[in-house]
Amino acid sequence: MAQPARHREQAGKNLPSGNQHSASLHKPEKIYPPAIQHSASLQRPAFDVVIIPRKAVDDLVRQGRILPDTCVDIGRSGLGISVRKGAPKPDISTVESFKRTMLGAKSVIRSTEGTSGLYFETLLDRLGIAGEMKDKIRLGPSGRVAEFVAKGEVEIAVQQVSELLPVIGADFVGPFPPELQLFTVFSAGVITVSKDPEAAKALIDFLTAPTSASVIKAKGLEPISN
Repeated sequence: MAQPARHREQAGKNLPSGNQHSASLHKPEKIYPPAIQHSASLQRPAFDVVIIPRKAVDDLVRQGRILPDTCVDIGRSGLGISVRKGAPKPDISTVESFKRTMLGAKSVIRSTEGTSGLYFETLLDRLGIAGEMKDKIRLGPSGRVAEFVAKGEVEIAVQQVSELLPVIGADFVGPFPPELQLFTVFSAGVITVSKDPEAAKALIDFLTAPTSASVIKAKGLEPISN
């Protein structure tokens, strides 16, 4: 089992919550890293398995870069908010309390592009508070926007739960109320030029096994039964 173990370690670097790029505000967030598209087409890929949003997996399948029969849904992640470590945690358990929290915040950071940021922008319109929130919104970079909350630069971070939980110096408050929630499904697939597709598939089987459910949950995703 040495090779599956090696692939588990390698794929861990490509999990959806594993973006390690540092950046300043206003740098756009991509739905999935361009390196994945690029490396998946190389003769010597840097990895064998991708774990990215389902839409991105489907796009790469259409491009012939992922083996279609290896694609499996791993889990889904909803949206939530974080505040600086030790700060009071606001109530966002209902639509009205969520709305009050947003209006009462001094500043809120969201990703510039990508699912969470674009949805949050439309959500403010839906709640009828886009105008009042306009001067409070900060646009974050690729990666974990809660890092700016941890540094005290912004009061509240809005992003997928799987991106909020790992940030040191920030406290996860909770998920959006059900009526406002949006889930993103993350899926795995083996790239077409994988040198060891059997070991790569073994990794995916390992991640989707019932014994892995607790780890998936700990990372901020809800496991999906396949």
